[in-house]
Order: sequence, then C-alpha cells, then structure tokens
Amino acid sequence: MLTKEKANTKEMIASPALDRKETEKAIFFIKRIFEDTLVRELNLLRVTAPLFVKAGTGINDDLNGIERAVTFSVKDDSDAQAVIVHSLAKWKRMSLSTYEMQPGEGLYTNMNAIRADEELDAIHSLYVDQWDWERRITEHDYNLDFLKSIVRKIYSVIHATEHAVEKKYPALAAGLPDDIHFIHTEELETLYPTLSSREREYEICKKYGAVFLIGIGGALKSGKPHDGRASDYDDWSTPTDAGCKGLNGDILVWNPALQTSFELSSMGIRVNKEVLERQLAICDHTDRKKLMFHRMLLNNEIPLSIGGGIGQSRLCMYLLRKMHIGEVQTSLWTEKMRTECKKKDIHLL
Repeated sequence: MLTKEKANTKEMIASPALDRKETEKAIFFIKRIFEDTLVRELNLLRVTAPLFVKAGTGINDDLNGIERAVTFSVKDDSDAQAVIVHSLAKWKRMSLSTYEMQPGEGLYTNMNAIRADEELDAIHSLYVDQWDWERRITEHDYNLDFLKSIVRKIYSVIHATEHAVEKKYPALAAGLPDDIHFIHTEELETLYPTLSSREREYEICKKYGAVFLIGIGGALKSGKPHDGRASDYDDWSTPTDAGCKGLNGDILVWNPALQTSFELSSMGIRVNKEVLERQLAICDHTDRKKLMFHRMLLNNEIPLSIGGGIGQSRLCMYLLRKMHIGEVQTSLWTEKMRTECKKKDIHLL
C-alpha cells in the first residue's frame, strides 16, 4: 500500500497536458482496458441498451426524486410519451430475466443519458456516460459482506487501469492505495459532526485515498441523509450485521488534480419486495406500486440483484489528471465557463 508520504509526493507532481488528439487516444485506451477487465472480474455480458423508455412504466430512475426527465412524443402513437433515461438501474434488473442470467452472471452496457437539471461545473455535465452493470444474486448474497466483496472487485479494476495508464504515460503517476477503505455514513457523521456531507467526503478521502461510503439515502442520527437516493432501486434502509443501515454506497477517491474528493461509482444491492414496501412508505411514494416495474417486483417477477454505474468520463478525467470534465467529453457549456477554461489553458472538447 502507498504510504501517506508517497501519496502526497505523487500529488505534487505536475501532470503533462495531453493535447486533444492524445487525449482522445488515451480515452479510448482507458475505456478498452477498463471494460475488458470489468467483464472478467464480474462475469458480465455486454448488451445493447435504450436511450429512452416509455413514460409511466416506472423503469426510468428519478435519482433524487426532483430531476426532470427529457421527454418527447412518439409520432406514430399519440398517447405515448418517451423519456430519456437518467440511468438504467431498473431496466438492467428486468433484463437479467430477459437474458436468463443465473446467480453470479450479469450484464453491462454503455449508458448515455441527459440530465437537464444538472448544475454545470468542472465535474458535472448535462451529458452522462457510464458503464451500467447488473448481476443476479441469491438471498444468501443479500448482505454487507457480499456488497463489500463486489466493491473490492470493482476497485481492483480501477486500480489495475490506473497502473496500465501509468505504464503507457509514465508522467501520469499512479497514486491510488492498494486497498479501499470502508466507512458508513453514520460513522462519518460521528467523526465530523460539524461538517457538511461534502466536507466529510473531502476529509475521509484525503486521509485514505480511496473510500467506499456505505448507506446513502437513509436518515442519519442528525435526521438528515448523507445524500439523496431513489426509494425504489438501492437498499438504503436495511440494518446490517454491523449495526448500520444500508446496502449501497459510493466509491470515492482523492483527486490530486482538483485536490478534492471525487465520486467514480454509485452502486448497491437492489431492493427486494419487503425493502421496496418499506422505502416507498418512508418516502411517501406508495403510489408507485401501480407502475409496471413496481408491480413486477412486488409479484416476485424480477430477480434479486446488485448493480451500479461507473462514470466513464469521470474515470478518464481522474486517470488523465484533467481539471474539467469537458476535457474528456463533448457537451454544452456557458460562454463564461468556456472563457474561464481558456484562460486556465483547459482545452474543452
């Protein structure tokens, strides 16, 4: 494992600025290495996925419950409205049955989405691209230890990809620790009771380099959740053997270029019938039981699963030590932001 002294030394090394051509080559390299390694580690099949789904089915995710989905009418069906996906958490879970996946088998796809309500900054864009994955599990796997085992596999893929990048681009020195640190949001709140959620993430990532933050969505001792989560896909309310609530979380790393905590992945064990009932009630979302996805889940027609999303642009931005997500993806930016980036020699694609 990296010592703290070595990690700090690597943070002080200035990374070379790849031009646009070299950046595009590096993005392709990272995605190919990461994708191939992830498939092997999690036993996944690549499948095609929708950009949009039919409105009113409950398949599209509502993230924190306040984001608007981009919608449009279907020309040949006056009654149909389509929504561009926010993520594919529910679609993937349903697709496990479509592809007849057995426990221990799963699927992944390149997910592209539009999040119209995103506040634009150096790490947030209207355009979202991620590896969306889902794997079938059994009732025996529905526990915190299993969640941690999958997190370690995914982190090992991130770690291996970083070293592959360092080998190809020696000046981009690897800095991740060998192991990821696990901590629950309740523990983190106890450690830093006067800090905000983002400030707590900053402190814990600066200390450990790589962290899996468990239990996002449920109310903490303060009465507030660490962050929002939809009520109907991740399990954030089940008490675990460790006495903490939550079977979901985020992979966060310390970003040496931005000098801050940096989310790479959100994932979790998906709700079963009982947890769905509980979380819908907690969030006053019981009206969703009439939607197709929720009816199928309550009727035990959808398999148990674990799944998540891993940000493609986020990972490329981190590994290439970029200062702005617009350096690794094309999107829309304000003229003010473009002007500021140009002054700082940040080359948006």
